[in-house]
Amino acid sequence: MNARATEGQTWRLADRLHSAAIHLLRRARRTDPLTGVSAAQLSALSVLMSGPKTLGELATAEQVRAPTMSRLVSEMQRVGVARKVADRHDGRVVRVDATPKGLRALRRGRAMRIDAIERLIATRSAADTRALDRAVDLIEEMLGARAAPWTARRDAKTSSARR
Repeated sequence: MNARATEGQTWRLADRLHSAAIHLLRRARRTDPLTGVSAAQLSALSVLMSGPKTLGELATAEQVRAPTMSRLVSEMQRVGVARKVADRHDGRVVRVDATPKGLRALRRGRAMRIDAIERLIATRSAADTRALDRAVDLIEEMLGARAAPWTARRDAKTSSARR
């Protein structure tokens, strides 16, 4: 018989998970300055992993207003991590795409974040590691998607673009 948690139990667990996720990401992001790209730029670049976006799409994904995103994209262009490209189907539409330099910064930042998290996991017992693995499985299940490794996403996009 599967007993469900009470509303109070689920709220407290959700609260703890929320705080833990924020603290884990903050810890992992400590190395972000080593990429040479700001945290806001890294975040915007991560949205561009699925392909070019309009300024509006990027602003929506980053939960900022269009003028804020426009300033951020201008700075990203200035430092060479993003570029504006004309839409293939509608020349009036401008999209923002990550440059190879931007992708390298994003890969480096992600690798450093993963290394930081891996160092935390490595201090745990085998049983704890299995429990974390199961917890990630549950989170992915709740979100309705398995998180693919980052490299697989861009590699798939790159190989389909070559066809």
